[in-house]
Amino acid sequence: MHIETQFSILLMNKPGVLSQILNALAQEKINIIAITMMDSIEHGMLRVVTTKPTQTRQALEHLNVMVNETEVLCINLSNKAGALADVATLLSEAHINISYAYCTAGARGGRTTGILKVADLKKAMKVLEKNSNKKPVKKEKNIRANPARKTR
Repeated sequence: MHIETQFSILLMNKPGVLSQILNALAQEKINIIAITMMDSIEHGMLRVVTTKPTQTRQALEHLNVMVNETEVLCINLSNKAGALADVATLLSEAHINISYAYCTAGARGGRTTGILKVADLKKAMKVLEKNSNKKPVKKEKNIRANPARKTR
C-alpha cells in the first residue's frame, strides 16, 4: 500500500483526444498503473496513475490540457470477489469516506491494484495496515423461521 499521484484530465469528447494523451505518455515511455474514464455529452474525465509522475506532468503540460493532480491510495488486493468490499468495510467502520475507487484488471501474482480517493490518506493507511493480517469477518445473515411453514 502506498500513495501515488493521480492525474485527472478534462478531455473534449471527440475522436482522437484520448489517443493523443495516451500516445504522449507512450512516447515518453511512461507506463500506466491504472486508468479510468468517465464521459458526458461534451467532456470526459480521464484519471490516470503512472510510474513516472514528473514526466507525466511534463508530457501533459505540452498538450495544453486541463489537469488536476490528487494523491490517491494504491492498495494491492487479491484478485477475488469481495477484496475491495473488505477494504471499503474497514474504511467505513473507521468513518473514512471513499470519494471514488477503481481497480486494474490484474497485477503481479494474480493480484489487482485498487485506487482509492479517500478523505484522510494517513488514517486510511493506518486502518488498513492494522487490519492487513486479519481475516475478514463475515457477517452472519439474519436467519428467520419461515412463518408460513406449520409444524406438526
